[in-house]
Amino acid sequence: MGGCFSKPKPVELKIEVVLPEKERGKEELSASGKGSPRAYQGNGTARHFHTEERLPAPHPYPGAQDCVEAAVCHVKDFENGQMREVELGWGKVLLVKDNGEFHALGHKCPHYGAPLVKGVLSRGRVRCPWHGACFNISTGDLEDFPGLDSLHKFQVKIEKEKVYVRASKQALQLQRRTKVMAKCISPSAGHSGSTNVLIVGAGAAGLVCAETLRQEGFSDRIVLCTLDRHLPYDRPKLSKVLCCKMEQCRLASSQAGCLLQSLDAQPEQLALRPKEFFRAYGIEVLTEAQVVTVDVRNKKVVFKDGFKLEYSKLLLAPGSSPKTLSCKGKEVENVFTIRTPEDANRVVRLARGRNAVVVGAGFLGMEVAAYLTEKAHSVSVVELEETPFKRFLGERVGRALMKMFENNRVKFYMQTEVSELRAQEGKLKEVVLKSSKVVRADVCVVGIGAVPATGFLRQSGVGLDSRGFIPVNKMMQTNVPGVFAAGDAVTFPLAWRNNRKVNIPHWQMAHAQGRVVAQNMLAQEAEISTVPYLWTAMFGKSLRYAGYGEGFDDVIIQGDLEELKFVAFYTKGDEVIAVASMNYDPIVSKVAEVLASGRAIRKREVELFLLRSKTGDMSWLTGKGS
Repeated sequence: MGGCFSKPKPVELKIEVVLPEKERGKEELSASGKGSPRAYQGNGTARHFHTEERLPAPHPYPGAQDCVEAAVCHVKDFENGQMREVELGWGKVLLVKDNGEFHALGHKCPHYGAPLVKGVLSRGRVRCPWHGACFNISTGDLEDFPGLDSLHKFQVKIEKEKVYVRASKQALQLQRRTKVMAKCISPSAGHSGSTNVLIVGAGAAGLVCAETLRQEGFSDRIVLCTLDRHLPYDRPKLSKVLCCKMEQCRLASSQAGCLLQSLDAQPEQLALRPKEFFRAYGIEVLTEAQVVTVDVRNKKVVFKDGFKLEYSKLLLAPGSSPKTLSCKGKEVENVFTIRTPEDANRVVRLARGRNAVVVGAGFLGMEVAAYLTEKAHSVSVVELEETPFKRFLGERVGRALMKMFENNRVKFYMQTEVSELRAQEGKLKEVVLKSSKVVRADVCVVGIGAVPATGFLRQSGVGLDSRGFIPVNKMMQTNVPGVFAAGDAVTFPLAWRNNRKVNIPHWQMAHAQGRVVAQNMLAQEAEISTVPYLWTAMFGKSLRYAGYGEGFDDVIIQGDLEELKFVAFYTKGDEVIAVASMNYDPIVSKVAEVLASGRAIRKREVELFLLRSKTGDMSWLTGKGS
């Protein structure tokens, strides 16, 4: 059971806990060394795991031959708040001193391998410098997203003023830890037509919800359904210059070449979890499964092929659908919206040595344009605004990025739009603009925005706003009890912006919302509070962004825009509401951590800093503020 299939079959109830990796036995040991009880929901009732019910758990340090231990520094070598990578035979460890105590953790972020030593240490956790994921330094647990896995936590002892670290060799090599999860093979009520939890949508929100339920000991049936042909995959890689070695590529100035590992990748290479993972933890995945009707009164959904499935709890995470062109000739071949790995691969294949046109100068469009410069004969960008990213990053930053693209052979057609797509033998040959310009084009990628994929909910009783988004409260609940929503298709109250209802279609935000949904399905009364964090990479340069800058009325810039080494603070009135940077790490993660702590950053703080300092030192952010 588990993996991909079309129709679930009845299976005999079986409950157990699976320890994903050999060295994970310490995950839930109490101070006495005995297994601590773990509450979970089994068939709708509260229960506890006891020691005798667990699978045999190997000791995390089973023997001297499997471990390495060494003195890594002197106690006096570290000050409070300091982090350092230290060598430990088989690998490196992140050593942290916080409030007088030493902690040893995995040194790389499990998301894309960022060096955490360059991150931000605050409030008992370290925040990744690249994409903002946060890890508890006492446990190694992932506390904020993106990513799915936690860090290993290693033993530390002090002897004769020396700091010793002891770690398993396997953990040092893996650099990631999947939390202990419950496993369940239990169709509700003994037949395949019902499930305890149904998740519509297999993006980040849906997958994190399913994993969190299992991590919390939930043992009933979980069904995850998706329109895609594939198991959940890393969708940002379809357009971003982001892969496992993205930052190394950036440092090597390889421009967009490493996107080859994303746009040219097979779906299995983009998978967030292998198929064995879903089988092991009893997370059933229905692929190419389209929900056409949701009956909230009878707690039932109907699929396009007529299959019906009852549920107890429902998560709606359908994502969004890309907007398409409505101009003359819109039906010609070789015009794409990049939605799937197959779309991305076809674009790359058709663009090699030929003329590519990208419509839309937002994140997706600009990421694709950046990549195609290394493959296509020519790349042109068509945009209605006068500057790329103007509404999001402001005119000055937008122009600096536009110049970077122009220096890499990208031609811009601004303040215009497509009026016609002309074909030769049914295939795209020219893009005609309303400005009367005619642009040669063998392939066209359309990135002009998206709309929530919620059409199937219009008669369901689940509330939708005028734009088709699903409004939810802080607990990600819809207007219908037991029905939750998350991801690109929702509007939710953003806590640190006075609970303003917003839609934030970020990968990181979908992760956070998925976890909150799972926690509230288990009646934990969790609220969404994460600070939005996004990133993009073009021509080997990474842009980080944190906050929610819609409606900014001023931009304060420190650094050199021409050199693309800068930090931009976006303000509304007297408050900093967002920050963006290039080549200024870890400033964005530092600002995100300040905002997450509840402290406002005032515009006058930033202005005063700029007047007094030209060094780029951002230590003032860690102060108490005004």
